[in-house]
Amino acid sequence: MRPVVVIGAGLGGLAAAVRLAAAGREVTLVEALDVPGGCCGTASLGEYRFDTGPSVLTMPDVLADVFAAAGHEMESLLPLRRLDPYYRLRYHDGSHLDVVPGHDAMTEEVRRLCGAAEADRYRRFRARLGELFAAEWPAFVDRDMTRLRSLFQPVTLARLAALGGFRRLDRLVRAHLTDPRLVKAHTFQALYVGLSPQQALGIYAVIAHMDTIGGVFFPEHGGMHAIPRALAAVAEKAGARIRYGTRAVKVETDSCGVSAVRLDTGERLVAGHVVVACDLPRAYAGLLPRGAGDWRLRRPRYSPSCLVLHFGLDRRLPGQAHHTLHFGRRWASTFSALNEGRPQPDPSLLVTYPASDATAAPDGHATLTVLEPTANLTGGNDWSRLTPQLEDRLLGRLADLGYGDLTAAPRLTVDPPAWDRRGHSAGTPFALDHRFAQTAWFRPAGMARRVPGLHFAGMHTAPGVGVPPVLISGRLAAQRILETPR
Repeated sequence: MRPVVVIGAGLGGLAAAVRLAAAGREVTLVEALDVPGGCCGTASLGEYRFDTGPSVLTMPDVLADVFAAAGHEMESLLPLRRLDPYYRLRYHDGSHLDVVPGHDAMTEEVRRLCGAAEADRYRRFRARLGELFAAEWPAFVDRDMTRLRSLFQPVTLARLAALGGFRRLDRLVRAHLTDPRLVKAHTFQALYVGLSPQQALGIYAVIAHMDTIGGVFFPEHGGMHAIPRALAAVAEKAGARIRYGTRAVKVETDSCGVSAVRLDTGERLVAGHVVVACDLPRAYAGLLPRGAGDWRLRRPRYSPSCLVLHFGLDRRLPGQAHHTLHFGRRWASTFSALNEGRPQPDPSLLVTYPASDATAAPDGHATLTVLEPTANLTGGNDWSRLTPQLEDRLLGRLADLGYGDLTAAPRLTVDPPAWDRRGHSAGTPFALDHRFAQTAWFRPAGMARRVPGLHFAGMHTAPGVGVPPVLISGRLAAQRILETPR
């Protein structure tokens, strides 16, 4: 078998490299940065360390499966702890809902906030989420969607339709729940796929199942960046060679398909297969050969972006949950603003407080990360003017929410232009949105039909955005390669 070159040491590339190396293939992983992780990165500011990528980890079995492919138990290399609560949801009226583990405990929490009748409705809705997940996960998420025939599953499609999967998410949830606070708790996840609850299909209620029922987890040591570090170590132990600080500049082909990858050092790595696990639209702009084009990327529709402020705190925050979501007063209009490419008038904020991460801050100190959804770079905003305005507004909002005056705290700001400089098309770390025309088979394919040996992994391809889907994309790329005699 000819060697395999994986481009990009993000979670998708690492998942592919681990599986291929463990199967005995010769693998070289090329990463432009000096550390693994890609979007799941890390940054430091003085004595403070921040996770700069995803902060919500669900479906840990998907991650454990990558370690198992190389003969390792995840718990011995990357122990995780289940958060409790998974989220703390704070509403503008002063009430709050803790999303907690366990059917009975969560039902009781709903009863406390919303009353007995709504708790009964929640119990039935929770069962409906489980049914949706059971129908959708094996058929459309955990499955290779590179061929059109993969969509033709009449029984599954009929089941999803009967469960409300093809209604709009907001309508599906409102058909079961009546308290607006509980509706928000099960529809805000639409932003994870780049859409408003009024746009997203009901099938994306499975995200609410994943994090409100399946649970949210966090590495016991080293924060979220511990995940790519552990995967990179497993890949190297399995025999993969990782080249950090090296950029792939061209995928070369011959009459049989992929033949090599040219590096910025001038080297040429011979390859029978290449897995492209970096920003896909940018890869098509120069890295990939002619014939690799995908019609699905002719008119890409990108997810909104976000403004992220990382703070170093000289104190701890007793009682603060790991994840706190502060809902704004104006719910529908905030999504309308994003659709129009404008900043939200009253955004909901995701605050992450990784108090258990001993690598994040000195003793007695802590870090705080605040994420505000905002427009991506396709909206034509003047970010040199807009970013300072949004920062000032966000600092004031945090003070009003009880976090104190953070204007003098050490701060790292990441806005859409900064995401663009980090290699994310349209200045968004959330890739393409998940409208129907960019879902499953309609999302950019996992392989290039006209270039044998060229494969893709990462959030721009199916299944899509999020840690579990990206890990699955790496597994699917590896499976195709191992099934192909090249």
